[in-house]
Amino acid sequence: MVDLAFLLVTFFMLTTKFAPDEVVVVDTPSSISDIKLPESNVITLTVDKNKRVFFGVDAPETRKLALQRVAAKYGVNFTADQAKEFSNLPSFGVSVGQLGSLLDTPKEERKPLNDQAKGVPMDSLNNQLIDWVIETRKANLELFKKPTYIAVKGDGQADVPTVQRLIKVLQERDINRFNLITDLENKPVAAQ
Repeated sequence: MVDLAFLLVTFFMLTTKFAPDEVVVVDTPSSISDIKLPESNVITLTVDKNKRVFFGVDAPETRKLALQRVAAKYGVNFTADQAKEFSNLPSFGVSVGQLGSLLDTPKEERKPLNDQAKGVPMDSLNNQLIDWVIETRKANLELFKKPTYIAVKGDGQADVPTVQRLIKVLQERDINRFNLITDLENKPVAAQ
């Protein structure tokens, strides 16, 4: 029995993948929907309570190719080390121009920078967020030949107009299918 327990503990220690640290912590609202988000090919758009939007994608290869494409569009150059660091970055909330300095900062020193970040720009004159979404979708399709899912993860205290503007930005580019991430709560019991 001790050998079996030891083998199980070893197995779980070796196969467990730890979730990366979140750039911004959000307290998602609860719902009774039990639809599960796919485990791969997901773009996550996080809206925090301070009206900021953060962008993240799950596949490192997709991140790297999307970075190349967005950088080319905005005329920004990234070093090989910055591109490698970006491929390990779960999400970010800065403009393309500020991304290089964020990537040059050691991981342990990024927390204060993330707290001061203004989010990925998505206003009418500088809509970098939609460029990230479109280029990431293209990169994912090219690399994996699979469609990309979009998930909006909003804080329970998030500003409703910010979430509405995010949805409007997506819909203006004919992106009408996305998931809203919520916490599962118990379904109400029907009265008998």
